[in-house]
Amino acid sequence: MGVSLTKAAQWTSCGSGKLELTPMNESLLKEILCFVEKLGFQHPQEAELVFEAPLQWSTTLVASDFKTDYDIRDLEVQSHEKDSEGHPLLQLSPPTVWVRSFSQLSKLVHFADYKKLEEVRACLQENRDPLLKIFGPCFANFTEREDTHSNVPHLIDEDQVKDSELKLKLFHLVQNMDQQLLKNLLQKISEQVRLDPTTVKNDIELLKRFCSEGEKRVLKSVRYTSDYEFENGCRAPLWRQLHSEICYLVIEPCDTDELYITCSTTGVFINGGIKHEGAESGYERTSEMYKDLVTLLKSQSPYFAENIKKQDFAVQELPSTQRIQHVESVDMEEQGQPQRSYEQHEKNVHDKARQQHTLNKASGEKKYEPCPRWRNHGLMSPSCNAEEKKSSKSSAEERSCEIQKKKPGQGAKSKMKAEFSVCSIPGSLSSHKIKTPAGAMPVELSSESSLESEEEEEQSECRPENNIDLPSEYWQIQKLVKYLKGGDQTATVLTLCAMMDFNLMQETCQLAIRDVGGLEVLINLLDTDEVKCKIGSLKILRKISHNVQIRQTIVDMGGLQSIVKILDSPVKDLRALAAETIANVARFRRARRTVRQYGGIKKLVKLLDCVPNLANLTETKEKDVEVARCGTLALWSCSKSTKNKEAIHKAGGIPLLGRLLKSQHENMLIPVVGTLQECASEESYRIAIQTEGMIKDLVKNLSSDNDELQMHCASAIFKCAEDKQTRDLVRKYKGLHPLVSLLQKVNNKQLLAAATGAIWKCSISVENVAKFQEYKALETLIGLLTDQPEEVLVNVVGALGEFAQIPASKAIIHKSGGIKSLVNLLAGTNQALLVNVTKAVGAYATDKANMLIIDQLDGVRLVWSLLKNPSADVQSSAAWALCPCIENAKDGGEMVRSLVGGLELIVNLLKSTNNEVLASICAAIAKIAKDKENLAVLTDHGVIPLLGKLTNTTDDRLRCYLAEAIGHCCMWGSNRKSFGEAGAVAPLVRYLKSKDSTVHQSTAMALYQLSKDPNNCITMHEKGVVKPLIHIMGSNEEMLQEAAAGCIRNIRLLALANRKARLFY
Repeated sequence: MGVSLTKAAQWTSCGSGKLELTPMNESLLKEILCFVEKLGFQHPQEAELVFEAPLQWSTTLVASDFKTDYDIRDLEVQSHEKDSEGHPLLQLSPPTVWVRSFSQLSKLVHFADYKKLEEVRACLQENRDPLLKIFGPCFANFTEREDTHSNVPHLIDEDQVKDSELKLKLFHLVQNMDQQLLKNLLQKISEQVRLDPTTVKNDIELLKRFCSEGEKRVLKSVRYTSDYEFENGCRAPLWRQLHSEICYLVIEPCDTDELYITCSTTGVFINGGIKHEGAESGYERTSEMYKDLVTLLKSQSPYFAENIKKQDFAVQELPSTQRIQHVESVDMEEQGQPQRSYEQHEKNVHDKARQQHTLNKASGEKKYEPCPRWRNHGLMSPSCNAEEKKSSKSSAEERSCEIQKKKPGQGAKSKMKAEFSVCSIPGSLSSHKIKTPAGAMPVELSSESSLESEEEEEQSECRPENNIDLPSEYWQIQKLVKYLKGGDQTATVLTLCAMMDFNLMQETCQLAIRDVGGLEVLINLLDTDEVKCKIGSLKILRKISHNVQIRQTIVDMGGLQSIVKILDSPVKDLRALAAETIANVARFRRARRTVRQYGGIKKLVKLLDCVPNLANLTETKEKDVEVARCGTLALWSCSKSTKNKEAIHKAGGIPLLGRLLKSQHENMLIPVVGTLQECASEESYRIAIQTEGMIKDLVKNLSSDNDELQMHCASAIFKCAEDKQTRDLVRKYKGLHPLVSLLQKVNNKQLLAAATGAIWKCSISVENVAKFQEYKALETLIGLLTDQPEEVLVNVVGALGEFAQIPASKAIIHKSGGIKSLVNLLAGTNQALLVNVTKAVGAYATDKANMLIIDQLDGVRLVWSLLKNPSADVQSSAAWALCPCIENAKDGGEMVRSLVGGLELIVNLLKSTNNEVLASICAAIAKIAKDKENLAVLTDHGVIPLLGKLTNTTDDRLRCYLAEAIGHCCMWGSNRKSFGEAGAVAPLVRYLKSKDSTVHQSTAMALYQLSKDPNNCITMHEKGVVKPLIHIMGSNEEMLQEAAAGCIRNIRLLALANRKARLFY
């Protein structure tokens, strides 16, 4: 509650305001709550100690939440216990509460029940320095010192501080808890590192070697602000390590002022000016985040940027602990990537160090290598590469030299040279699956629609430990890149042709180009006026950009901007190659944003303007179609961004995509439909797809022989079928039968998920369900309830729930044994699946035969247990499912009573803030209350005041079920009178002004029951209930007429009785 709160907690508005809703803050609050709760019984004497000043905050508690030991007067509460000056140790004057001891604080959080964390959060937000109020300024000033325990005793003055020993003990308890909080939070932070202290330390050591005098000097000085190094390698204070900070540097460039730099696990940045150890200010970030020190220094010092490339980075002898090859750090802007724990990273680093030591010992000489990240900036010199070659075994060197001496034959050269005159773009990208360099996970252009925050999982770079394992192609390509750097126009074209002879889809060849600075040369060629050089460069970039690290480097170097400019070129081959390269590069957020910011979306949309279905295409038209195909591929990659979807729409992309959708070629249709299904997550696109007549073409392509095309068409229908008109169009164009046919392809899970999703959404319409029944879809779906991934099960169960709209479906699922499979799924954890399963179980429970099976399989207990699920959607869906279960069970009342704690759980959910949960719970209570014994238990659990509190709602859906619940709960004891005392009658009268007829019916029933209490009749009459009830008496609904008439009759009888009393008494 000291350092952990003031410096480790994450606050909004730059340190002022409220605690952010982050996992770290939640963990901190839970630890503090646990400390407060345990302190009362583990250290009762210390807990009774009175604070120097009360903690004060706005609470959600009210007088009714407090028990005995408190004076309760109307809305105000005071504790019996008081301090020496007569102030109560706890005082509540809503909404403010004052607390003067840990003992009372512990009791308060106990009364708060499920709102404990909210109370702790509110307390800490309004008491930013709680130790100052608890112990006074003398103690609070020592909370941030390392030697707290040794310095506190001299603060104690027996004459001034009462119970000084207890205060000292309590202070130490709080300090111990505070230190433990810091350690726990630090451990959580350490599991999320990207950079690590060893990597940063090696980079700093390399920079220090260029601070010497002479021609090689690029920096004046590099120094740490602190000489103390923790065991984990960090030099930042513990409380700053919680902010992922590793160390602080003061670097003096040759041409600018000193730079004060913070190195953290997420990157490096310039701080506010930390000049020495112990500085308490200047931690704030004053620049953008850079991924390493070299990048930062290049941006801040032109002299450093200009001269660093001239240096020879062959690493001199470093201490043994620093001779470690590091994995390239992932760019800070990429999200959602797999991360390794700090401990695992340390283990791998030391393992590598041991392997390196063994190899050096075996070769009889020391060998040192720089961090690969330095290579990525083009900082490796040719001499360094030469030294790396010399360090290889002689046999490997001879083999490399032999291959280097070989030159491509004249025929190969002429063939490649000719290839640059026309664009040789692959005719089909049907699968779009490309294996990542790490070889672990496929990256797919055909992925399902995703939010902009969802990224491809970038792989950490795995490089060989020694150059001895590198194939000969690696050295050959590096030699060609050197020719590329120094040759004239003809030599450049020939070199590019020679490079194309290699398998550029192989990772070694891709990294060879990058490691020797070839990427920079290829990107520079894009800014020349020579078309052949541009075509050659783009052909190479198109292939090597399948590599995760290379496409990130292309964006870092500004290459994407140059590629976007080429989209305006009059040369069609260039436009097609540029678009296809963008399709490969724009697979992460920063790249997609760059394309949009430099006008790439509008340029790509322009590429789509062609007529793809002419019977006889000329050569020029064929190129136009190919350019459009490549443009669609690029838009597909870019469409994973919400802002890019809007940009495509504004640029007029939808009509052009609709025209291309009529193409007969699958290699065109796949990216077109892929883009449409990606964009269909936006409502504007769904409307446009419907109005532009694309549903017919999507349905037509469902019968294609290409699985991927079928999958994207089904996925697009899945997203668009939320609209009734779209569902009707799918039926009109006979798309339901092809969807059912796709269910036979059980081995293709992506296709199966898309098909079942489309069937689910289409079955929302009863007419479609009838058609599906003709095609025997229900039986097939029941067979898919087992041994399927969750994304398939969610859709299958959703469809089954919609099929229940037809009574015949209930008999079919009963005969097919589908009820058992549904009940088994209730034990899962996937929230979307649980929502659909409970909905389906509730739908089929309306049949008594199915309900009998559900009861026998203990399904009702499983559904009831889902009321404890933290998801509001699951809670509401489970409560809705309970209604038909209770109503159709053989003995619903006894079944409910057999569930221990079930009724208490139902009542507690009336405290929810979600209207859908409240409506479903009220509906369930209405069913439960039909049994008198259960109604008595509900009354004992306090259901009446909770229902009364909800009556002021304006939500008509909640009003309907709330009034129904109130009406049924009136049937026990003095509940009618209790509702009146809870203030529930007057708000119910206002319900009669609603435009919803269902609200009128349930409200009239409730008012009729409440009118049996005289005091309620008086309240109703005062609120003007008679006039609307007379109007309702003219309704066509017989039950509504009777309820309204009965209520008026009771009011009238009371008036007559009152009149007689006045006359005769």
